[in-house]
Amino acid sequence: MAGKLDGKTALVTGGSSGIGLATAKQFIIEGAFVYITGRRQAELDSAAAVLGDHAKAVRADASNLSDLDSLYSQIKQEKGQLDVLFVNAGGGSFASIGQITEEQFDQTFNTNVKGLLFTVQKALPLIPEGGAIVLNGSMVSVKGDPNFSVYSATKAAVRSFARGWTNDLKDRKIRVNVVSPGPIDTPGLRGLAANEEQRKALYAHLASGVPLGRVGEPEEIAKAAVFLASADASYIAGVELFVDGGAVAV
Repeated sequence: MAGKLDGKTALVTGGSSGIGLATAKQFIIEGAFVYITGRRQAELDSAAAVLGDHAKAVRADASNLSDLDSLYSQIKQEKGQLDVLFVNAGGGSFASIGQITEEQFDQTFNTNVKGLLFTVQKALPLIPEGGAIVLNGSMVSVKGDPNFSVYSATKAAVRSFARGWTNDLKDRKIRVNVVSPGPIDTPGLRGLAANEEQRKALYAHLASGVPLGRVGEPEEIAKAAVFLASADASYIAGVELFVDGGAVAV
């Protein structure tokens, strides 16, 4: 049976762990050849070993424009075009108003906003008519959680980019959409807890705000990303798809 992404070339930024790695795996299952990027070589090497021959890992910092130029030059030389782009690289630290530092602000916006913008812009010469761009947002783009104001602002910017770029790219029939996860069991989330007891307490707290009553899995985001990247979503553009167990909608 043909996969949803048969014969496609895809890029997953921040693809060495968590949602990025799960999405790279799912893209491969659906027939794509996948490039993944990340900043830490050891994690990239481990991910590449897991993904196998239908993937290639490239060390690149999404907020470094020279790294992006080198990345796209390599993809152009090796594959000629890029059919699917999943802009997943991101992160941030958290602080309440009054405690936010310039360093924290710059780091979060450089990765989540500047890095995302130029990851997309520099990819455009490689994306053919009818290509698909999926941006990784967050449910906090529409919520006002304490200590999250800077991070939330970056994810609101991601949502806004998808709206504007949908119109910018409509003549090329390139669809731009956002997948916005709720709390997901990733290494980043687990890293917020110092031990297993704290992790269980954190997950229980997060699950209490989710109508489905649990924290999500990276594979659940990956399958949503496949949907938005594939022909199954051929009439979907500019949307923010919340994959959050109903936390935003209910």
